Amino acid sequence: MSTDTGVAPATEGDRAMAVHATPAVEPVISVRNLWKVFGEKADGVPGSTELSSLSRKELKEATGCVAAVCDLSFDVAPGEVFVVMGLSGSGKSTLVRCLTRLIEPTAGEVVFQGEDILNCNEKALRDLRRQRISMVFQHFGLLPHRRVVDNVAYGLEIRGTAKAERLRRAAEVIDLVGLTGYEHSFPDQLSGGMQQRVGLARALAGDPDVLLFDEPFSALDPLIRRDMQNEVIRLHHEVGKTMVFITHDLSEALKLGDRILIMRDGRLVQIGTGAELVGAPADDYVRDFVREVPRSHVLTLRWIMRPVADGDDLEGPEFGPDVIVRDAVRAVLEAERPIKVVADGRLLGVVGNAEILAVVAGS
Repeated sequence: MSTDTGVAPATEGDRAMAVHATPAVEPVISVRNLWKVFGEKADGVPGSTELSSLSRKELKEATGCVAAVCDLSFDVAPGEVFVVMGLSGSGKSTLVRCLTRLIEPTAGEVVFQGEDILNCNEKALRDLRRQRISMVFQHFGLLPHRRVVDNVAYGLEIRGTAKAERLRRAAEVIDLVGLTGYEHSFPDQLSGGMQQRVGLARALAGDPDVLLFDEPFSALDPLIRRDMQNEVIRLHHEVGKTMVFITHDLSEALKLGDRILIMRDGRLVQIGTGAELVGAPADDYVRDFVREVPRSHVLTLRWIMRPVADGDDLEGPEFGPDVIVRDAVRAVLEAERPIKVVADGRLLGVVGNAEILAVVAGS
């Protein structure tokens, strides 16, 4: 299989600047060597060099166990939208449930704000789920006999929040997700997209530190799904919550994610920004995933810039290295000289017609 991505290669120094597999700040969530194995002999798999190296099929044949999550490690930074994607059966939904112990991990660590939740007792775990982490599911899970405002306030009710306070907070988040006027409607009076907005409002009502989304829009019609993706982006800009978003849809992952973790058969294949996945796929599996992605819509100038050459006229316009190629095409093609790629006053490289056209042609 060809490895040509249609993108001019970055230098090693540029690539080192672009790659950031772990956040530079203290992570909100830190997962280390996480395993979830189903089966009677599950506990023996993570500690066995022989068994842990087997493929999912080989492990099933040898032990009868199924490894849903295999030796997974990653960090999630504060305020980040961290997307986990993979095909059906890749282990992504099991993973997100392990993060709050809705499914008990077999081995490893899940450190949330400095505390390993695998060591939490029942009370601490209950408090974690009620106050610090909220989850939005594919199936909305609304209470059909309760009106919108009561569904949104339900988590606060479970906490014991006074009625006046929880109704005030419910009204705030109902307005935030664009449902003002529907407070007294029942779920079956709402469209699928509106019901999912209720789910979002319910998750936001308790002001959690982290929001977990498990394929929340996969059952929605394409146009409604797009609207809900835009809603998540808007809400993230407004409230700045850390989000872990599970999806099987690459376009959704690229649209929402600051970084994306790709899983296959329970294992991490690659983790990085959309530009990193498209510009430097780790293997043929990732390369096939991103093959149809318009590169000019994902890659940044950092990935296509070239070093300054003798004779380059450096009087042209300046752009930042994280500008999407698509957004710079007109400026580059209309300029009489290469544009400069500058960060913090430092000239990183230049981009001319040849670099831009190489990407656009490959899109």
